[in-house]
Amino acid sequence: MKIAVRRLREEDVEPLSVIESSSFSMPWSARDFADLLEKPYCFYLVAEADDRVVGCCGFTDLCGEGSIDNVVVAEEYRGRGIAQRMLRELLVLGEKQGICDFTLEVRVSNSAAIHVYEKLGFASEGVRPGYYERPAEDALIMWRRRQKKPWQ
Repeated sequence: MKIAVRRLREEDVEPLSVIESSSFSMPWSARDFADLLEKPYCFYLVAEADDRVVGCCGFTDLCGEGSIDNVVVAEEYRGRGIAQRMLRELLVLGEKQGICDFTLEVRVSNSAAIHVYEKLGFASEGVRPGYYERPAEDALIMWRRRQKKPWQ
């Protein structure tokens, strides 16, 4: 299967909202994805396979740190390395923007996602109690730090 990863475009908004709706209990809307296109501090990539959009991931530049806001892959394409491929390219994109440190939250029960993040150099640095709703669950706070601060 050939996978292409590229920047988010307007025509991706509807297919991504469908993937979101089938993947999450509190999905982003088409409008949420469309809004990303107008924010110069948001960087989003999509994955295409079999001539269709099958996933996306992205980050927001928060004062020089990358907050990975969303990672989603269509259910029938999971387990094929698509999330990892998108995230690798996203991290490179962020580093080109001058971002050294990236953070994200993930459900504590999502062992598959945690495994992918760990393979990419993320490590757990805490828990946000009750972060998720529907169902209620804690979030693991993960960071990928590329450089040590002088005080560390």
